Amino acid sequence: MYQFVQPQTNNPNYTAGQTWGALKKAWRGYKIAKVQSDTTRMAEYAKKIRTLQHDLGIKQAEFPELNLS
Repeated sequence: MYQFVQPQTNNPNYTAGQTWGALKKAWRGYKIAKVQSDTTRMAEYAKKIRTLQHDLGIKQAEFPELNLS
C-alpha cells in the first residue's frame, strides 16, 4: 500500500486527497482509452498519471507501449 504523503508540488491549491482522487480518475480514463485503443488519449492520461505520481512523491508508472518511462 502507498504511504500517505503531502503533495510536493509548487502549487499548494490542491490537497493530498484531491491529488489522490485525480490520480484515481486518470487511471480510470487511461484504462478506458486502452480498451478503446485510443493511443492519443492513452498518452494524455499517462502523462497526467506520471505528473500526479511525481507530485505525490511516489514511484512513477512506466508505459512502455507509449514509450513513456
